[in-house]
Amino acid sequence: MTVQSPILKGFDLLAEIERLKRERNAVILAHYYQKPEIQDLADFVGDSLDLSRKAAETNAGVIAFCGVRFMAETAKILSPGKIVILPDMDAGCSLEDSCPPDQFAAFRAAHPECPPHIIDHADHVGSTKSILDFALSSPAETILVATEPHIIHQMQKAAPGKTFIGVPGGDGNCNCNMCPYMALNTLEKLYVALRDLEPRIELSAQVMERARLPLERMLEMAGGTVGQGDVGTPIIDSDEGADLLISGD
Repeated sequence: MTVQSPILKGFDLLAEIERLKRERNAVILAHYYQKPEIQDLADFVGDSLDLSRKAAETNAGVIAFCGVRFMAETAKILSPGKIVILPDMDAGCSLEDSCPPDQFAAFRAAHPECPPHIIDHADHVGSTKSILDFALSSPAETILVATEPHIIHQMQKAAPGKTFIGVPGGDGNCNCNMCPYMALNTLEKLYVALRDLEPRIELSAQVMERARLPLERMLEMAGGTVGQGDVGTPIIDSDEGADLLISGD
């Protein structure tokens, strides 16, 4: 966790965040990949699609988005009249940065973010929300989770009788499945963002207008495939006692 600045030492951060949330008429959205302490204080926890829906539906005047920048930008596009803040504006996305438009088709082919030989052995491949639902409904008592490991916090809360095992990175030692950008958001930064209403997502009216139509179309299309993941029908190729789940976001 980021070292607290002197001005925050001695604060009851959770109480102060709750106070500011009430004063600002704010809603806190947290992606499944956020640290457990942020997930636990959020009003809504979900994957990028779930949180985009919540951002559009909320009546709050301020959206504090604990995720990465493009997710907060999506919230702003869907709720242009609301103030949208991101605890750390450096919380970007390596996949987004490495995928300019002319390479997007190739990207849709290396997605989800696992090599083919891992996907081929998975019992389920899907969005983060999809693998969470699958994990809770699966009869397996032990489940291997091949995505960002902070999702396991929600799995353990919802199904404490099961054993969830995070699959390590490519060489078996690194934590390369952990998103460093998601980790930039902390309770301290969330408090400061709510206090100052900064850093604030600002997009031009032209950009938001052009982006809104494909975003709304995406939400409409996804509404008919809830639970099937980002790649269509779930892959089921094993009836062993342990399930392997792979996420695409």
